[in-house]
Amino acid sequence: MRHVFRSLHGAPCILLAACLWGTTGTARTFAPAGAGPLAVGAARIAIGGLLLLVFALRGGALRTLIARGTRARCLIALGAVAAAGYQAAFFAATARTGVAVGTVVTIGAAPVFAGVLSLLARLRGRPGGRWLAATATAVAGCALLVTGGHASGASPDGVALALLASFCYAGYAVIASYLIGNGGQDRAVIGAIFGGAGLLLLPVLFISPVGWIATGRGLAVTAYLGVVTTAVGYLLYARGLRTTPVTTATTLGLAEPAVAAVLGLTVLGEHLGGAGFTGLGVLALGLVALAWPTRGGKKAATSRSTGQARAAVCGDPAVMPYSDGRESSQVTAPARRDTAEAAGRASARAAGRRREPRGLRRPGAPARPGTDRARPRR
Repeated sequence: MRHVFRSLHGAPCILLAACLWGTTGTARTFAPAGAGPLAVGAARIAIGGLLLLVFALRGGALRTLIARGTRARCLIALGAVAAAGYQAAFFAATARTGVAVGTVVTIGAAPVFAGVLSLLARLRGRPGGRWLAATATAVAGCALLVTGGHASGASPDGVALALLASFCYAGYAVIASYLIGNGGQDRAVIGAIFGGAGLLLLPVLFISPVGWIATGRGLAVTAYLGVVTTAVGYLLYARGLRTTPVTTATTLGLAEPAVAAVLGLTVLGEHLGGAGFTGLGVLALGLVALAWPTRGGKKAATSRSTGQARAAVCGDPAVMPYSDGRESSQVTAPARRDTAEAAGRASARAAGRRREPRGLRRPGAPARPGTDRARPRR
């Protein structure tokens, strides 16, 4: 698994994470009858957040992140609140306005919120024309896919809660991208955010019936949702944020409803009309247009790989891959030689040399005029 994580970068990581998230709805249908959606979501984040937190503690990555200062700690706390708020607001929105409308509003509005927040935070990779065109295409396809063939049944309260969930999703994505882009380890950032979110959602498990977790199906569903869709999914997402702007990442996250629709057709026996199939194709077109590497991106990736290969030969510790999992930002730069100390050592060596008496020549050296004078005998 570790080698698989190292071989994936950028957009493939984001798309794979979105595919794992897309299996959440199908897996939730296999939960026992007494499992409420909010309780399932709380159990998922609690288990996944705990695993991410444990993974972040390895090698002192979380301790290094927290020691960066008050600003980093405040951003982690804010990201944890946003991650927990996303779960609560999304389930409340789907309960009021339906799964179809709640999903399309939440996921479809996330790239817009992410674009605005990234501009405010002055993150790298500002939205461009390609992102705008691909995002508009993907959102239109998502709307056709989710709402095609379904009655709207939208309520103002449900739409407002869906927009709140979308804002929370974009919020913790932007915070994670900011911390990772400023030197934080991806596993430490995502572990701190979702570990805090799991702690915030623990009271939901105490006030909800959780006897279904002790059953075989309940345990299997909870383990899958916590380990695969949360822990593994968000580790991939955080790794993709190393090189992918958060605006692009949130748009690529629109692959989640596409995967959910395909699983609904193949596993749950659901039916999809003409508008749904059209939306699926339009959504796929937008995602491919956004994830397809540009010529400049290929050159940058080639230069990065060439630099890493050169570093592996020359021994540059700033960019060499480390077998113990450390990032290049965690490696202390080689100490520079102090010029004053070097000069002092040079002068000490010079002073320690035996100086030859003046006026005497070394054996075999030619005599200089006026130096070889006869010494008077006493």
